[in-house]
Amino acid sequence: MDIAAWFDRAGDIALTWLPIILFMLIVYLLWRTLQYMPRTRSHALQPNSSTSVTWEDVAGVEETKEELQEVVDFLRSPKRFEQLGARVPKGILLYGPPGTGKTLLAKALANESGAAFYSQSASAFVEMFAGLGALRIRKLFAEARKKAPAIVFIDELDAVGAARTGHGFNREQDQTLNQLLVELDGFSSREQVVVMGASNRLQDLDPALLRPGRFDRQVLVSPPDVAGREAILRVHTRGKPLASDVELSTIARQTAGLTGADLANIANEAAIFAGRQRLQYIRMADFDGAMERVVAGLQQRRVVTEKEKRILAYHEAGHAVMSFLMGEMMPVQKATIVSRGHALGYTLNLPSEERYLHTREELIDMMKVYLSGRAAEQVVFGRVTNGAANDLERVTELARRMVFEYGMSDEVASRTLRADNYALSEETKRLRDYEQARLTDDAFADAIRLLEKHRASLDRVAQALLEKETLVREELEALLADIEPESRSSETVGTVRALPMPD
Repeated sequence: MDIAAWFDRAGDIALTWLPIILFMLIVYLLWRTLQYMPRTRSHALQPNSSTSVTWEDVAGVEETKEELQEVVDFLRSPKRFEQLGARVPKGILLYGPPGTGKTLLAKALANESGAAFYSQSASAFVEMFAGLGALRIRKLFAEARKKAPAIVFIDELDAVGAARTGHGFNREQDQTLNQLLVELDGFSSREQVVVMGASNRLQDLDPALLRPGRFDRQVLVSPPDVAGREAILRVHTRGKPLASDVELSTIARQTAGLTGADLANIANEAAIFAGRQRLQYIRMADFDGAMERVVAGLQQRRVVTEKEKRILAYHEAGHAVMSFLMGEMMPVQKATIVSRGHALGYTLNLPSEERYLHTREELIDMMKVYLSGRAAEQVVFGRVTNGAANDLERVTELARRMVFEYGMSDEVASRTLRADNYALSEETKRLRDYEQARLTDDAFADAIRLLEKHRASLDRVAQALLEKETLVREELEALLADIEPESRSSETVGTVRALPMPD
């Protein structure tokens, strides 16, 4: 067969089969589209069934509950507000760190108001094909209108409501967000439908969502204070048999900065600890072990050499000694060279009181405590290891905030120089970075000076750690009874290296 005949035959075959192949491809694409089409309607979680959460189940956020109570009153008695010309905000946005109880608040609000509860994660609206996410939103809101009074709760709102930068083109996300905006605008003042959203990153949301008439009420749900933590612990230990030595107020004081989800985890872990030992009651020791596991991680069985063990002992002893030298700024509860999580050892500092404001000198004291493990390595062994990675992250972040946000450096005092401020000159940026480095280096030099001064105490604590592996506060207090807290000064002592001023 010559080449011309072969090409003629190939052309005939292509003309015969190409339409069939195209038809099959179209059928396949249609089938795939149908696979992504919403098959079911959103299901209302009826009050007192799936949504059985009440205000009593939500603790530690009393101010937020008070602010949301008016929504409950409106949904229960709308005419009382309508005759005065008042209207409840169409959209309520709960924002704050993960685990603070935003979803729990939405469920309790629905149950207290007797409203049907529609809950969807925003990621459920993200589809492969343009228009399907918008279709899901239309169906959700249409059903909510039929079942009014109703609450529509959209979790992780930033999945579809992220700010549109204009640098990219995402047709599906834009259509989904636009449909959500349309639905928020489509509510009349008489419709008893409230839209609630939750996000961990308010700054990432599109401004169109936050303007008046949409999510115009933004409620911060922050980590609880000491009284809130105790109330949360009472909720999560309800029905659990507690031993007589358990003091929830003590646990609350030792868990500063933890969220409601963390506290729920601690209560559950404490019950598991007691169950493993076949106990009838949960003891305070079980809560101590649970706090360690939540804060520091699961205990690891790592094999370390005697040389590494000695370095670890001095590293943690440095943290413990410096904590005592700084007084009650960062009181130490425990020092151990037993591995937990990613840490080969750790020193547990827990504040004795709730603090929101700190002076420049107190923040510098914090940096000294963070850097004292590495400083101890330098004092004793003349070199440092990579074991201070987490300490360096924390001290770098603290120094960055002091210079960039708090205006707490000598050269750039009383000014904020945020990292996202592109209007700063190159000279100012160099000065800012220089000041950040100077704060950390001066703190490191001062930590070295103090540990050299108290070398005998450092050796004593390190030796005790090598023998016992774990020291609690009472044992550390006995070992460091001769230490007097150093007086705080606004002047730092010494420098590790001289940094040239930026050109």
